[in-house]
Amino acid sequence: MINPVAHAVIRGEVVDSDLIEYPGRAGGLTFMAPDPRKFVDRLPLASPGDMADLYDLSFDDILDYLEELGKRLDINSNEHMQQARELTYDVAPVPRELVDLGYSGFTTFFERDKVRQVAEKSVGLDYLEGWVEHRLIDGVIIKVRAFGSRGVHIVAGNGPGLGLLTLLRSAISRSDCIIKAPSNDPFTSAALGKTMCEMAPDHPLTKHFAVAYWQGGDAAVEEKLFQPHNVEKIIAWGGFAGIKHVTKYIQPGLELISLDPKTSISVVGPEALDDEQQMKEAASRLAIDIGGANQAGCASSRVTYVLTGSHQDGVERMTELAKHTYDAIMELPSTFSVMPKSYDKELKSHVDALRLDDDWYEVIGGERGEGAMIVSKLPRKVDFAAYLADRTANFVPCETIDDVLLGIDAYTQTIGVWPESLKAQLQDVVPFYGAQRLVTLGNALYNGPLIGLAHDGMEPVRRMCKWIANEVSEGITDTSPLS
Repeated sequence: MINPVAHAVIRGEVVDSDLIEYPGRAGGLTFMAPDPRKFVDRLPLASPGDMADLYDLSFDDILDYLEELGKRLDINSNEHMQQARELTYDVAPVPRELVDLGYSGFTTFFERDKVRQVAEKSVGLDYLEGWVEHRLIDGVIIKVRAFGSRGVHIVAGNGPGLGLLTLLRSAISRSDCIIKAPSNDPFTSAALGKTMCEMAPDHPLTKHFAVAYWQGGDAAVEEKLFQPHNVEKIIAWGGFAGIKHVTKYIQPGLELISLDPKTSISVVGPEALDDEQQMKEAASRLAIDIGGANQAGCASSRVTYVLTGSHQDGVERMTELAKHTYDAIMELPSTFSVMPKSYDKELKSHVDALRLDDDWYEVIGGERGEGAMIVSKLPRKVDFAAYLADRTANFVPCETIDDVLLGIDAYTQTIGVWPESLKAQLQDVVPFYGAQRLVTLGNALYNGPLIGLAHDGMEPVRRMCKWIANEVSEGITDTSPLS
């Protein structure tokens, strides 16, 4: 059997020579890819001045390009995407149905109004299109403009759309984009690049897009590429080890934008325990945030803190909520949540061990590896909470908001809240502890913030830009810093 090829795409050219073999992650599909050591010198721009052609484009030119590209990414007609999807079935950690879900929305990703909204909300079109004038109280005029940067994007493999998101952010900021593909999805970004080459090989956006695979930690590649004369930003998604590794290359002139590993939680008010109707509503919302996309995203809920309020039988009623949530997850459509491809063996051993500790825990489901709800009978999450996955969640009883705050730290990304009124007690407090996003329970997987607004406690597209000031002091008689 011939191993499949994860092509490199370099600035309008598809590279398929000098192939070497790479093992799949966790014993997955073995694939071939061009030897990155042979072409690493071609990945960065020859000169920073080569960015100028991006500034010959109007924003409407960028919209035209992305709109046409989006039409060509239809999974029903794009052979490159079809092949990438077929191969991704074997490397992705999720079942086929969820891989299909990931590829299904590509045609709408670059819709004109959506792209314009991302540009306006994330940076501001006036700053992207020209110099914005600010007059200070002493008469000095400062003109500010957002310029693009030369960036390497180390994308994650938990969703095929991250390559598209990276292109979108790079295009609207007029940045040069090099993508390092992940081992659990080495095909999708290459398929995107091939489509760009076929559509417009000489267009500036195509010429400022490259994608390649190399093993993380390959010093022969990274020590050459990760230099300030080649790139100005490294935008890294990934786990703790991967982010930690990249930091050794950071130096003056080379900035790390870290979208580091996150976990997310839910907070449910005592109203959910009041009656059957409210309990089922909370459970259906929890099912979406826990079970959606098989809990593969950073925004997926892993621990649910339940405020028991005045309910003397709070733990018992919380257990009923957990049972309703389990049932609701099992009823989610298979295109959104499905029996895990391979339930993590270490996680299952932890869950099964808790079955024997019924004084402190109750485990609902999980015998078939379909996912499980773990009910803590004391206000303490399980020791392995950060590793909850495959539709497995922990329910923790809390008397007060202070108990919830103990479960929030710098790794906490999203907090799903129900009822909505409960947010008033959280929104001005949880940021101090590290939380970065509040949503209405059931909406954690909504991806609006990922492409337009704050993400992981920052605004990534603004960070990708270089903010340049032009100060005009004509007519100011005394500019002494001591005056």
